[in-house]
Amino acid sequence: MLKRIPLFPLNTIVNDQGHLVIGGCDTTALAAEFGTPLYIYDESTLRAKCREFREEFGKRYPDVQIIYASKAYSNAALLRLVNEEGLGLDVVSEGEIGIAESAKFPMKNVYFHGNNKSPRELEIALRQHIGRIVVDNFHELELLEELTAELCIKQDILLRITPGVDPHTHQFTSTGSLDSKFGFPLPLKEQAVAKALKVRGLNVVGLHFHIGSLIFEPEPYVESVKFVINFAAEMHKKYGLELKELDTGGGFAVQYTLDQPALPFAAFAEQITTAINTECKRHGLTLPKLIIEPGREIVAQAGVALYTIGTVKEIPGVRTYAAVDGGMGDNVCPALYGEKMEAGLANRMRARDAGKVTICGKFCESGDILIRDTVMPKIVAGDLLAIAVSGAYSIPESMNYNAFYKPAVVMVKNGQAQLIRRRETLADITRCDIN
Repeated sequence: MLKRIPLFPLNTIVNDQGHLVIGGCDTTALAAEFGTPLYIYDESTLRAKCREFREEFGKRYPDVQIIYASKAYSNAALLRLVNEEGLGLDVVSEGEIGIAESAKFPMKNVYFHGNNKSPRELEIALRQHIGRIVVDNFHELELLEELTAELCIKQDILLRITPGVDPHTHQFTSTGSLDSKFGFPLPLKEQAVAKALKVRGLNVVGLHFHIGSLIFEPEPYVESVKFVINFAAEMHKKYGLELKELDTGGGFAVQYTLDQPALPFAAFAEQITTAINTECKRHGLTLPKLIIEPGREIVAQAGVALYTIGTVKEIPGVRTYAAVDGGMGDNVCPALYGEKMEAGLANRMRARDAGKVTICGKFCESGDILIRDTVMPKIVAGDLLAIAVSGAYSIPESMNYNAFYKPAVVMVKNGQAQLIRRRETLADITRCDIN
């Protein structure tokens, strides 16, 4: 159990009772106070990750803006922390814009993404003077042309280009290939620039690419940087495009399991900034402002999912199942992407491993498996199971399947726990029903 501690938030310890302690808070006490399933976010780890990105890229490049990809987890308390740490924000919907507004996040530091922004969403963004709209397609360009003329607004935009690079990741998290629903495809990229530059209400300040998520090597970023800067140089000669900003997206891998280490962010920062410097010098371009969009990388390790074990089912000669009081309803990533995760018994972290067990959820799906065949101590009903690196996408992708109540979320620091999202109730999941 103790060997898994480095996967948990940065200041995690095991106390004399063998309990998992995060941010100075005993997880067994948190379970008693707030119930389970419970998501725990460590404030110190969140701030450390924000600062790590700012420092690693900032010391290598003269003008950098780190923006947090809020799809990884968007919550008013978290966004206030992100703003305090000097990060901008990446949003993809009216709802995420609304959460940013509720957190009083400066709209000038917000970048609006998405492959199918509605006219309503674009109008909201324009009226709120959002910092940048990352334009994904020709339909969006046409909508913005109409709306900016109607509202008499000049809007800064980036054009999202698909560089056609294989990021060597899961097909569901690959976004930069030719066959992608995101961005202007390779054959149409020049047409997109030419059209955008003619729209009076739009100010094309730069280009954007995002090649995917859970990327373990810097080379796909370097290849994409070379491609996009070469394209920018061509567009400068043909149409006078000024590359004032270059947004290279996010997607850097984090370590989910002990046997799959991830490169430190510094390795990505070194190669990405070196590539930009080299390519801009080669093409005679002024260095653009660099935009980096970490999401998972900010919140993943900071978050822990805490469950109570219920049924333990032993099938002789086959497998032992230990069922928790949550599952794919609050953490769908293992079922959706095949993500492998690590866990510990929060109430018995010093217990010795006894054999393999499969951690399953309570939902009516055979695919509701959180961790398959992991080595654990002997598990009994009432044990507390803590799954590490659960801070990204778990809560945003949670659902009400089987009328499941989405879990509560707490932020911990210096022995204090603050509820930042209460557990849902029956009233919450029936509030939209009409009898």
